[in-house]
Amino acid sequence: GEGAEASGELMRNSGRGRGAQLRYSMDSMGCQMNTADAERMEGQLRSLGFARAEEGTPAQVVVLNTCSIREHAEAKVYSYLGPHAARKRAGEDLAIVVAGCVAQQEGEALLRRVPEIDMVMGPQYANRLGDLLEGVFNGNQIVATAPTHIMEDPTQPQRSSTVCAWVNVIYGCNERCTYCVVPTTRGSEQSRPRDAVRAEIEALVAEGYREVTLLGQNIDSWGSDLSPKQSFADLLRDVGGVDGLARMRFVTSHPRYMSPRVIDAVAEVPALCPMFHIPFQSGDDGILRDMGRGHTAARYREIVDNIRTRLPDAAITADAIVGFPGETEEQFENTLQLMRDVRFDQINTAAYSPRPHTPAAVWGDQVEEGVKKERLRRINELAAEHALERRQRYLGRVEEVLVEKRNERHPAQVKGRNPQGCPVFFEGDIDELKGQLVPVRIVEARPYSLVGERAEGRFAGGRYADDGESVVVEA
Repeated sequence: GEGAEASGELMRNSGRGRGAQLRYSMDSMGCQMNTADAERMEGQLRSLGFARAEEGTPAQVVVLNTCSIREHAEAKVYSYLGPHAARKRAGEDLAIVVAGCVAQQEGEALLRRVPEIDMVMGPQYANRLGDLLEGVFNGNQIVATAPTHIMEDPTQPQRSSTVCAWVNVIYGCNERCTYCVVPTTRGSEQSRPRDAVRAEIEALVAEGYREVTLLGQNIDSWGSDLSPKQSFADLLRDVGGVDGLARMRFVTSHPRYMSPRVIDAVAEVPALCPMFHIPFQSGDDGILRDMGRGHTAARYREIVDNIRTRLPDAAITADAIVGFPGETEEQFENTLQLMRDVRFDQINTAAYSPRPHTPAAVWGDQVEEGVKKERLRRINELAAEHALERRQRYLGRVEEVLVEKRNERHPAQVKGRNPQGCPVFFEGDIDELKGQLVPVRIVEARPYSLVGERAEGRFAGGRYADDGESVVVEA
């Protein structure tokens, strides 16, 4: 907008930009939402005339996009800011911006601790970086953490891939899980209008993108705040039908809101990939109740049964927390039992760590660190065992792999993913294959990846029927 253009002009006329190419650095921690926010902020900086600073080249605007989920998140931020604050104290002219969830959580406290910071901005302001920088270039120190309506961003994100793209469909979260800082840092749920989501996906397809992942902290809630109310299943059917889109995925589903209509949409819309990321967090009803999750272990098993009945070959992935306050050995065993019953394709695990402004952080029955560490070891061991077991079904099959990039460790190989989202490595020329759907026969299964060989001339498409013979069914 006009503010962004003005800030670019201001920067060029200030000491920071006089007579030189303006440069920025962008470092992003944490989840896919943060990655998408960083891409949008980079797009705005580029629209102001900035170029990304190469390693070793000083940047005039330094942006740190922070995450508050893991332990020691705040300490990592202060450690990162140290060298940049030192540059400023030494007289260099640069703007330091702290964005994301730690920025939202800490607010003005960040400025008190590191007064060299020019701007602290929560994730709800990611679309307005250009406008806010105008105030910084005018000499102001800015704290943008107040709740705000998230506007559509007219600038193009600077995406990190040319094959796969993230698309936000809902911001924020209305849940109040007792361990989670997200509602505090990302605010209440705000759904993007369906037309805006579809227009972004159509533009991506026109640019040559093959795959889109829809993002939301609680994606099944999409549309409940719109007027009239709309359903996520209907959104999937609409945007999943965009002409030329090869694949679509979505994260993250909540067991409390997961609808059979979403499973039906995945089964019936060709572009939708057969994979579901549904955190269960614990397999014990008492712990789930203390977490404020709003579902039981039985409800979770029911969702899994519905998926496996409709889509037997689908991947199911999840998140789990061990060592939540008050968790007994028996309650932890219930989590392991849920894993044995479901046999997940992959689980992201974490030992509980108290986060600021969350109820569970101040409870008296915190689990000892040694116990948490041991439970994390045990859950990871079982998760890896199940992951390897689940990968065996691909052996000998011809999988459709969307090639994304070169395998950096083995440059003669390329890396892509099958419809279930599992990384697949095989020999090939990245310049020829990038963005292509390639039939690959799987010859080796590892816990979290597959190795294959190109199956020339074989059909790659449609879905596998799980009838014991891995028969390919054309869509």
